Amino acid sequence: MLNSSAMRAFSTAIRGRPLQVAVIGSGPAGFYTAHRVLKDIPDVKIDMFESLPVPHGLVRFGVAPDHPEVKNVMNKFDEVATDDRFTFLGNVHVGGKDLPLSALKSNYDAIVFSYGASEDRRLNIPGEDLPNVYSARSFVGWYNGLPHHRELMPDLDSTDTAVIVGQGNVALDIARMLLSPIDVLRKTDVTDYALDALSKSRIKHVHVVGRRGPLQAAFTAKELREQMKLPGVRFNTDVQLLQSELANGAEYLNKSRPLKRLMSILEKEIGSPNILSGDKSWTLDFLRSPSRIIPDSTNNNVKAIEYELNRLDGPTESRRAIGTGQFVTQECGLILRSIGYKSIAMEGIPFDESSGRVPNKYGKVLNGQNEVPGLYTAGWLKRGPTGVIATTMNDAYETADTLAADFVAGKPFLNEVDGIGQKTGSQGLLQLFKDNKIRPISYVDWKLIEKMEFEAGQKFGKPREKFGRVEDMLAVLSTEDLKTSM
Repeated sequence: MLNSSAMRAFSTAIRGRPLQVAVIGSGPAGFYTAHRVLKDIPDVKIDMFESLPVPHGLVRFGVAPDHPEVKNVMNKFDEVATDDRFTFLGNVHVGGKDLPLSALKSNYDAIVFSYGASEDRRLNIPGEDLPNVYSARSFVGWYNGLPHHRELMPDLDSTDTAVIVGQGNVALDIARMLLSPIDVLRKTDVTDYALDALSKSRIKHVHVVGRRGPLQAAFTAKELREQMKLPGVRFNTDVQLLQSELANGAEYLNKSRPLKRLMSILEKEIGSPNILSGDKSWTLDFLRSPSRIIPDSTNNNVKAIEYELNRLDGPTESRRAIGTGQFVTQECGLILRSIGYKSIAMEGIPFDESSGRVPNKYGKVLNGQNEVPGLYTAGWLKRGPTGVIATTMNDAYETADTLAADFVAGKPFLNEVDGIGQKTGSQGLLQLFKDNKIRPISYVDWKLIEKMEFEAGQKFGKPREKFGRVEDMLAVLSTEDLKTSM
């Protein structure tokens, strides 16, 4: 890699102007990619597009409210945004007739797609669309203030039992939210409307359900420990199954320290008196595949969920769940599916529907086996909806380094096959913004919105009180105060 002065000289000699890069999506993948590109290529301009007026994606809308330390990465993103080579364009939706992708291709040398996974996977069983059946994504978005789910209004006071299908960290986050003391949640940034609903909740029992066995659970030790420490909440599971799987999988566990640590927490807990204490409970149910959701004949709400019981087949390291043809029914009034997110295609870029990803090699978008000049991807859109923020950081750095390596190698970028061409970035979009009444929100504007959230939260002893509607966010910005960073 060239050093900074050589890189700048190289860019000026070739283009006579900065490299213009657009990043679509302002979550961790987008910000970490921008951070690395700014470091790798001194003579660059980066415009980050976000459909909402506010940035930070799942850090703001997906991280559990009682995990404020995870949200500290926003401070790093603030540092990126202070670089005069970076521009945030919130309240701007890329795609469709108002701002088609073709407009970006005409004004940028490179585009990084990092808009994440905005839909959820379905169970595809009868009754899945009944009232009070939600995706984990929408429920988490509801209590975290995502405007798309502001009006979700889950019914938490007509039942004492909830079922969460899936056994990952998000499932445990939701279980913890449903069972935590309300006074603990009041000190977090849970939205006021969600706090009100949770304060009236009658839910006392939460079942976290998986189709395979204990050794295939996807949550991590940190989240499990937190769940076990909930005051007044007893823990239930199939002790005989757990002990059997631990014994049979002893050799495999010795090869996997994280899994062994996780199982040791479960093993310790089943021998604890706490397993029998408390008026609330949470249960790890294994070997169950949902087969249908049963409505209440009187009001068509959820009455119960039916499972097919499974058995495990194959070696410990690759267990498969095989249906037995036997079924059981669990009464409940709230069902949340937490079986994964999925990305959606954007017209104009390759997309693999089967994997839910943009085909790529080290972040460079592929069309078949061929690299697409100037197009890159990062985050969940690149690798699928897995991993933690640190995983996303490393993934984003890989994409940024690929972009920088292409730059140094003189590979063609967008519309450069027959010449370099003039690219002006967001300046070339001003007329389109005006014609389509698009009002971009700058990072300065976002910090004003955030300031108001901080002030509102302080009144109630909370870190912040999020605005849950786009119109409320925009209302903070008067005509005089609105700055477009153009």
